[in-house]
Amino acid sequence: MVDGARLKVPLEGIWAGSPEMLRVCEAAERVASTDASIMLLGESGTGKELLARAVHRLSAYSNGRFVAINCAAIPDSLLESELFGYEKGAFTDAGQRTRGKIELAHEGTLFLDEIGDLPLSLQAKLLRFLQERTIERVGGRTEIPVNTRILCATHRDLQGMISEASFRQDLYYRLSEITFTIPPLRDRSGEVLLLAKRFLDQYSAELARPLRGFSHQALAALEEYDWPGNVRELENRVRRAVILCDKMEITPQDLELSGAKIPEESFKLRHVRRLAEERAVRKALAYCEGNISRAASLLGVSRPSLYDLMRKLGVT
Repeated sequence: MVDGARLKVPLEGIWAGSPEMLRVCEAAERVASTDASIMLLGESGTGKELLARAVHRLSAYSNGRFVAINCAAIPDSLLESELFGYEKGAFTDAGQRTRGKIELAHEGTLFLDEIGDLPLSLQAKLLRFLQERTIERVGGRTEIPVNTRILCATHRDLQGMISEASFRQDLYYRLSEITFTIPPLRDRSGEVLLLAKRFLDQYSAELARPLRGFSHQALAALEEYDWPGNVRELENRVRRAVILCDKMEITPQDLELSGAKIPEESFKLRHVRRLAEERAVRKALAYCEGNISRAASLLGVSRPSLYDLMRKLGVT
C-alpha cells in the first residue's frame, strides 16, 4: 500500500483511493450536469452501475427515477415489452396496459446495462426513440413523448461488434457522446488493500465480529491475486472471510486465496519491468478502445514496436 494513501468518496456511493479511479470520478462529476448520453465501459464488477447512479444524483434529472435494465438478463422475446411496454391484448397474457422501462424513466435516468447484448432488431427501435424521443408500446399506435437521460454500460468490445455488423454504428454514436472506461481493480494503484480494509471494517461492524485485521500473508495474497471479478469479488471474499474466520486475524485460507503465493521473482527488476510494461500497454489500449495507432502514439512507440511488445507480453 502506498504510504499515506487513503480511501475517498469522490462521488456519493463510490469509494476510491487510486489516481486511476479518482480521475474517472472527477471527469464524471464534470459532465453529470449535462444531458449528454454516457457510455460506461469496463469489466464486470468494476462499478459501472454505481457510477451511473452517482451521475444521476448530480444531474438535472435527479428528481426523477433511476430506472435500470440489464439487456443480457432478459430473453430477447421479452426485452421489447420490458423496454417499451405493451397495450392490453398485445399478446397472450397481456391482461392490462403496462408501461415499459423507458416510459418509467420519464424525467429521470434510464440506465441500459450490458447494451452490447441488445439484439439488432431492438437496436433499430431504440435508435428511433433516441432520435424522436417518443415511443410506441407493443400493440399500440400512439406516440408517447419521453424525456430521459440515457446512460449505458457494457463489458463488450462494441467497436469490434460494429466491424462484425452485430452492433449498429449509428446507435453507438448516439449512446456514446461521452465515454468513460472504468479500470479493473488490478489496474488501480494501491486500491485493493484500501478497499479490503474498508469492507473488513464494514462487515466486522455489521456482523458483530471484532477482528484485528488481515495477517501479513493475507495482505500479500490480496495484492498478488488478479481479481478477475473486480470489486464485487473482493467484497464477497472479505465478507465471507469475516463470517468464517475463527481467529482474530483473517488469513489467506479465510479469503480462499491460499493458492495465491508471491513468486520468488516478484522483487527482481526484470519481472517488475515486465509487469509495468504490461500494465501500461493494457491501460493505453483500454484508453484508446483498442485502436493500435492511438495507443502506440500514447505510449511513444511505433505501431510495429507496439505489436512486438504485445506479442512479447501476451497482450491480445
